[in-house]
Amino acid sequence: MEAKKNSRFFRWLYGEKDPLLGKVEMKPQGEGQEAKQISDQEFEKKQKQLLEKIYDMEHNWKLKFFEKAYHVLAVLFCVLLVFIMLVAVSYLPRTGNASNPDNNEVSERYITKGLQETGAVNIVTGMILDYRAFDTFGESNVLFIATVTVLILLRVDKKEKKEGEQADSNLTQAEAEAQDMVYEPQNDLILQMVASFLVPLIIIFGIYVILNGHLSPGGGFSGGAIIGAGLILYLNAFGFAKTERFFTEKTYKTICFCSLTFYCLAKSYSFYTGAHHLESGIPLGTPGAILSSGLILPLNICVGLVVACTMYAFYALFRKGGF
Repeated sequence: MEAKKNSRFFRWLYGEKDPLLGKVEMKPQGEGQEAKQISDQEFEKKQKQLLEKIYDMEHNWKLKFFEKAYHVLAVLFCVLLVFIMLVAVSYLPRTGNASNPDNNEVSERYITKGLQETGAVNIVTGMILDYRAFDTFGESNVLFIATVTVLILLRVDKKEKKEGEQADSNLTQAEAEAQDMVYEPQNDLILQMVASFLVPLIIIFGIYVILNGHLSPGGGFSGGAIIGAGLILYLNAFGFAKTERFFTEKTYKTICFCSLTFYCLAKSYSFYTGAHHLESGIPLGTPGAILSSGLILPLNICVGLVVACTMYAFYALFRKGGF
């Protein structure tokens, strides 16, 4: 089984580097005698022959079969997907038909009974986080999955990071400061002074937008974007060293995991009680009060946290390759 895993096909499939590549010494060596000198042209010729022997793709029937099967299955999958979508679309009502449910029942229900059923003064927030809460949950998961994917693609390996830190330690103070100015503008006093004044205001305003999302225009997505912008401004002004005191990769994982888990459990309970015509026991409160609208307020907070962390994570990953 181990020999099978080390075959050329599996090395190609998993993208592994051949252990023989670059480690085969073509020049003969003699112990106690001078090695026989061969010309560069002959050395290159023998090396080419060896590589052709190791990577003989033309006569590798496993690889040929895999490539043909991959192309055939990809075409079949696309055709099947298009067929399923066309069948689904054929059952939809005509666009713009006045008798369509989305033109009368749905919008009328949101407008006439939205405040009564959700407790949210902002009808849009009530629709997003109550009637269509699972859609919003899916969107939040998309943000998290996108960040994880970017983390996998751009994350700096710990070994490379350690080697880079060792190389930086060998630099003189002047060289380190010159290099530091490119990535960490710690000596920009104007930027730091402005950020010290603006960052707290930006974050407080983002919190205000999140907490008032069920009372006025705003909510988790817009408030989270504002908080994320504040974190990015703080990072640009003071650098990763100070930002990592309160926001690290572990912080991001904890916040996103807890927020998405609470969101999933809360709405699963809400939909379960609603589907079985049971009382949820969650009070809607007084419309217009800050503590109202049932689960919408805590769900807005969860969405805002995920969006803020995602914005900062994307910026940090593209700039540094890590948090």
